[in-house]
Parts: sequence; structure tokens; C-alpha cells
Amino acid sequence: MSPTPTALIAEDEPLLAAALRAELAQAWPALQLLGTVGDGAAAVREALAQAPDVLFLDIRMPGQTGLEAAADLADQWPEHRPFPALVFVTAYDQYAVQAFEAQAVDYLLKPVTPERLARTVARLQQRLQASRPAPQQLDEAMNQLRLLLAPAASAADPPLTVIQASVGNSIRMVPLSEVLVFEAADKYLRVLTAGHEYLIRTALRELLPRLDTAEFWQIHRGTVVRASAIDSVNRDEAGKLSLRLRQRPESLPVSRLYAQRFRAM
Repeated sequence: MSPTPTALIAEDEPLLAAALRAELAQAWPALQLLGTVGDGAAAVREALAQAPDVLFLDIRMPGQTGLEAAADLADQWPEHRPFPALVFVTAYDQYAVQAFEAQAVDYLLKPVTPERLARTVARLQQRLQASRPAPQQLDEAMNQLRLLLAPAASAADPPLTVIQASVGNSIRMVPLSEVLVFEAADKYLRVLTAGHEYLIRTALRELLPRLDTAEFWQIHRGTVVRASAIDSVNRDEAGKLSLRLRQRPESLPVSRLYAQRFRAM
């Protein structure tokens, strides 16, 4: 922790951001606020530039969610630098609250109350005073984020067996057994087989609960591959991983968040 603890707030609603700043000034006078940003991409950019001790992330922001921004930040964070303590700010959402509590992740409910913020501040102060190696802090954060980002399957989501893809004026029924890669691309999802590429409008997060995680591995926030189709995994000079498939020419990057699958390398 720096001599004066620092924090960055990511909140797209100006009134709520101002209220949190005011409450923090009362609850933690020594905390230096480095600024407020209004979206996930800006949160990642400013956190990398300013290296705050604490990062308050609204869950619902334009573009990326707070969880997605935290995952991107972890993927880009220098290993030698202590990773920020994360506090997620959310309107009441029972599933989100249960998930945060299960992973011991700090969270605040909107509207933030002085009593709840005081408890969060006490936990943050205790955490920042603990001396832990920077790589360990980053590993712990990534473990929590992987579990928080994991899709929750439900009985309403039957296992996927076929992909319906529009091709011209017809619909191609693509057996799931032929699919090698699902890759997010703007508003579409690329579906790659050995010899074809299809675009569908279904979001990856909607498909993930219907995929067998033993058969399909997530290697990036926007990429899932068939495990049995992986031919090789390579590490570049910067330590970043990428993989190649047996039946496709692409080299697919593996984000740090999911690189634990290949930790033996």
C-alpha cells in the first residue's frame, strides 16, 4: 500500500458517484480519491495508469460490466505491482450478493449506507495492511473473478446440441459436435467449424451455461474452444499464451485469467 491509500471510482451515474465520494470522505478521511470514471474501459485505462490501492466498480456500466472490467484489468496488470482491492457496487441483486459473499469479495449495495461502508472500509484497511507478495494478490483476484464470471446453469437451459445459423435465405443446422470455436465479434458470435465460419446473434454468455465445460474450455472472456481440438499451446517472449487447433489456421490468444489450464507449461 502507498503511504497515503488511494482509490478510483467507476460509476456511470454522477449523483451516485458524488454520494459515494462524500461517504468515503467521512468514513475514510485518509483515503485519496484519484478520480471518477463512467465506464469499464475508462476504469481499466485509469487503473493501469494510476495503480490505485482500491477500485470501486459499479456492476452495470456502459460497455463492459464491472466484472468484465475487473477481468480485463487482471489480464493486463503488471505482476510486480500489488493488485487493487476490488469493491463491487450494485443495486440489490440476490444472485450477485450471494456470489460475492461466497467468494469473499467486497461489495456495496445502492444506495450506500454509512454503516455498510464503514464495515467495508474496515475490511479494506485490514487487507491493505497485510503484507502479501504482489503475484499472490493477483492470483487470488483472478481466482475470485473466474468463479464470479462462470455462467450459472439452470434447468431452463437444456444442453446445446445444434447451432442454428442464418446463411442467406436459409438456416443451417450446425451440429455442436462440429463446432471448434465460439468467438465474440462485435454484436455477433463467430461459430467456427473445420471448414466453415458462421455468424449468429446469440451472445456468448447466453450459450455458456448450455455447454459442457469439460468439452468446451473458455480461454478468453470472448473465446471458447473445443478442448479435444487443441493441437498446441505456445508461450511468447512476454510470457503470453496462444493456442493452435488441429483443423483451423488461427492462433488464438489465451488470457491470463484462464491461463491456469496450462500452468504446467
